[in-house]
Amino acid sequence: MQVVLKAKHVRVGLVSTEPIRAMGFHSFFEDHASILMIVDDIDTLLSDSSLGYLILDLSCSADWMATQSLVKQLRPDIRLIIVGPTGDEEFALSSIAAGARAYLDPNCGPLAVRQAVETVIQGSIWANRRVLSLLVDRLLSQPVASVPRPSMPRPDPAFSPRERQVLDLIMKACSNREISVELGIEERTVKAYVASLMRKTGMDNRVSLSVQATQVSMREQRSLTS
Repeated sequence: MQVVLKAKHVRVGLVSTEPIRAMGFHSFFEDHASILMIVDDIDTLLSDSSLGYLILDLSCSADWMATQSLVKQLRPDIRLIIVGPTGDEEFALSSIAAGARAYLDPNCGPLAVRQAVETVIQGSIWANRRVLSLLVDRLLSQPVASVPRPSMPRPDPAFSPRERQVLDLIMKACSNREISVELGIEERTVKAYVASLMRKTGMDNRVSLSVQATQVSMREQRSLTS
């Protein structure tokens, strides 16, 4: 599919063996102000060194892990958005654990697809709330020795009341847009609070931020009951 590159657009590749789905995903971004969707074969897209994001449709693939691993091996710099089987939570969790930055159901509507791509471009991880909740639970259930401990400015960072409100909603897997509506503030203000929270905790994505916040909350509860 030939496209004309627009100035200042983030270029996102799309690989899919389902022509109708590919056309649908492409149409979701035709009027987007800053994202340009490029549909092509995987070899062509991976050879494009300027492409930093790739939607990889693996919903009909039996060798999904091998395909995802190969892409990460060939282009470790690329941020992957995986489209996988409907309702397969283990697939979603394994895909994110293998390095995917987002997981989409093949039947996702335009809003979800656009939110996922925008979230990945912003540097965070996106999946539906059920998958994110399972991911956080799984990370928290790991033995302490096996859980990476990112460096932090201080053990338990201090949050402002508004940062705490934003963090509570992040832990519920709310998007920036949903947080904006819930708190009655602009979405760009939400982004500023999220950036501040990540800076204070030393995290680089929303899932890690949620895990860290949950651990801090558990320590606070233990302190109050001891």
